[in-house]
Amino acid sequence: MKKNLQIKKRVALIFGGQSGEHEVSLRSANQVMKALSRNKYEIIPIAITKNGFWLVGELGQKYLEDNLEKAENQDGVKNVAFFENKSKIPEKFPPIDIVLPIIHGTFGEDGKLQGCLEMLGLPYVFSGTLASALAMNKSKTKIIAKNSGLKIAKDIVLSKNKKYDTKKIVAKLGFPVVVKPIELGSSVGTSLATTEEELSLGIEKALEYGEEVLLEQFIKGRELTVSVMGDKSPKALPVIEIIPKVSLWFDYRAKYETGGSQEICPADIPDDIRQKVQRYAIKIFKAIGCLDLSRADFIWSEKDNKIYFLEINTIPGMTATSLAPQAAKASGMTFSDFLDKLIESASKRQMKKKVE
Repeated sequence: MKKNLQIKKRVALIFGGQSGEHEVSLRSANQVMKALSRNKYEIIPIAITKNGFWLVGELGQKYLEDNLEKAENQDGVKNVAFFENKSKIPEKFPPIDIVLPIIHGTFGEDGKLQGCLEMLGLPYVFSGTLASALAMNKSKTKIIAKNSGLKIAKDIVLSKNKKYDTKKIVAKLGFPVVVKPIELGSSVGTSLATTEEELSLGIEKALEYGEEVLLEQFIKGRELTVSVMGDKSPKALPVIEIIPKVSLWFDYRAKYETGGSQEICPADIPDDIRQKVQRYAIKIFKAIGCLDLSRADFIWSEKDNKIYFLEINTIPGMTATSLAPQAAKASGMTFSDFLDKLIESASKRQMKKKVE
């Protein structure tokens, strides 16, 4: 009697990219690759180098292995220049059932990669082109959040090569001022200014990462983050409270240094606050048009007891100890289960499209 052999799903794991979060992506991809079941999936590694070359299969695997230690130690990964005379995107790909993009920041999480995959006819996990682009732009997201009934901090948007007056900024926002590149994650290029000099330096630093910078009123309070999974009927995962240990707020150091922050999952907060912040996370998920997974960040203000929306991530950090996988674990999912559900959600959506 013949045994029924399980047909493995061919999953292309895309990682790296051209943003300041390249190293974060390599660390995420390495752990995702370890957690994906080899009994269920045939994994096709695809590395995107810092200068935009796609390395598929064995080349992608080699790139990850060669650069992972640098990424883990935050030494920085250098450009790869040995493909200068070849097309950046391969003319042909091996057979692929679904793409799992574990890639953060510009050119990966902002809709550009999603649009590229759609043009190539490759189905993928996570939000589509428009939702990804909207969620990446912190200013646009805040407008949508405000129109959806969520409370937001006061802010100012500045453009590169446009003059600004630090005194007018401080008059509107007060000190401290949070300075953020408008389209980047992992708090790369973000700073907290407490003087006009720090404000000017922070603006110049943030503008190194894009054409616009978001200046935001600093709200002192408890930082809460909520991951949401699903499609048309999304569900919120347990709320996590983040307590920075090495800085005043959840900056890059607090996120990635050992002992940089304490993450309490589930958060020790009153039920009414928990239900409210989960409801808000689902509301912004739907308003942006997210799919499969998002993670929304909020501040529970100690001044007025209100919950302020900060931002939303459509491809949050994906190591086993990252915030979204932590929330999934608290709800009873292993890291492998969590990845299975994401792939299953996107695969079902693709099958439905084919039927239609």
